[in-house]
Amino acid sequence: MHFYKMLKLNFPDYNIKTKIIKNKFFVFDRVRKKWLKITPEEWVRVHCVNYLIEDLGYLESWIRIEQEIKINNLKKRFDIVVTGSDFKPYILVECKAHSVRINQNTFDQITRYNIELSCPFLMISNGLDHYFCKVNDRKKHIDFIEKLPEYRS
Repeated sequence: MHFYKMLKLNFPDYNIKTKIIKNKFFVFDRVRKKWLKITPEEWVRVHCVNYLIEDLGYLESWIRIEQEIKINNLKKRFDIVVTGSDFKPYILVECKAHSVRINQNTFDQITRYNIELSCPFLMISNGLDHYFCKVNDRKKHIDFIEKLPEYRS
């Protein structure tokens, strides 16, 4: 058993596909339908995606992963965006490796990205600690919430 299988994150146990090719570890991305080399951040990202689908009920087809956006004329990539049924950005997720402490810089990063995306909900996770927020545009601040809303059809 390799490191990533043994590294238990603060998520339920999901059936995450992994494999070894030429002594390199890979994980299957169920949204992009491809095998990716496992990095600590990728391990957290695949768990976040499973959380959004398995626990909150969002559809795979509504999830965007690592797509480019422009922030102040700089090209950046968000980790995960869940759209609503109208395909407008709904939840923005920032993933960090388990070894990265979530701090003010992490919140600054996700809020900069969200200026462009305008998601009403945010999630930040390093796999061990998770933070959920509701964006209050009217008051121009972010409220911490206990969990993200579940999808209701």
